[in-house]
Amino acid sequence: MAALKDLYSPAFYQKLSIILQQVLPSFDPVRFTNLIFTPEFEQKELKDRMRHTARAMHLFMSDDFEEAVRLIEKIIAKLREARFGEHSLEFMFLPDYIENYGINDYKNSVKAIELTTQFVSCEFAIRPFLLKYGEEMLQQMEKWSLHPNHHVRRLATEGSRPRLPWAMAIPSLKKNPNPILPLLENLKNDSSEYVRRSVANNLNDIAKDHPQIVIDIASKWKGTSKETDAIIKHGSRTLLKKGNVDILSHYGLDNENLIFTDFRITTPEVKNGDAVEFSFSIVNSGNNPKTVRLEYAVYYNKANGLLSKKVFKISERIYQSNEKATVARSQSFRPITTRKYYTGLHRLAVIINGQEQSIGDFMLL
Repeated sequence: MAALKDLYSPAFYQKLSIILQQVLPSFDPVRFTNLIFTPEFEQKELKDRMRHTARAMHLFMSDDFEEAVRLIEKIIAKLREARFGEHSLEFMFLPDYIENYGINDYKNSVKAIELTTQFVSCEFAIRPFLLKYGEEMLQQMEKWSLHPNHHVRRLATEGSRPRLPWAMAIPSLKKNPNPILPLLENLKNDSSEYVRRSVANNLNDIAKDHPQIVIDIASKWKGTSKETDAIIKHGSRTLLKKGNVDILSHYGLDNENLIFTDFRITTPEVKNGDAVEFSFSIVNSGNNPKTVRLEYAVYYNKANGLLSKKVFKISERIYQSNEKATVARSQSFRPITTRKYYTGLHRLAVIINGQEQSIGDFMLL
């Protein structure tokens, strides 16, 4: 499987050079290729290659940022004409260019971001502007939340996420997310699922530091529309995984009349690379249908011998009166890049409507 950094390939730069040569009067494809493929290029990861590309292009751009914005507009027009790269990750070097060379030119950068994000997302590039221009930038993003183009509207909510992955942190928004809320209000009924999902992700970020704000929004937005209810559900996923009492109550998730039985871990010893297997039964013994959310938690052994809990969802559905289900699941310990497994005691618990049931132990060998 190719690494993401390999999107920046010789073939990519060859096609890009053809476009840049049509727009930039001083562009030299041979020099550009030599600037890109330095001895250090192979060791550069994705974001480093992104910035490296922006810096190489800058040597052929105007030093006047207002003129550079006009050139970016022409580059994007030529790329679209060639049907090359729209919404492709490798073209994130264009927002990176704006971030690096336009940070002191607010007016022209706003224009460039609004244009460029319709070709490739500027969600990362907007972060330094939020840090530098604060309230002014947030006011602009509120205007963007009403923009006719859904990519610009999404930038308003995705770019303002307090915990946007891979992105520069915005401490003020983590501490106080209230300035973001008007953007989310504007977008809660957006016609684009792409935008609505970003609203949900923003809410989920807020919930990690300010759960009550999201609980209050859930109550306020409840029943507005099917789409808005879906935003709240997705935006509450961290609260649901943590078993937050208020959000469980919001969704009517309790354990009344639910009977949990026959829990067993069928693989008490697991070899690294294999999977732990477990099963259990659940019955709705009540007279009425009941929504049941099933999850399980794995308590991973860490290097220091302490346990670290991670929750995984099984299902969420309505159980009819006296309905019984037997559930069998497995959790892989196949090596992955995002988690290191340590041998020793691990634990596993079933979670029903946010409440942890019996915990079982197993050994990773």
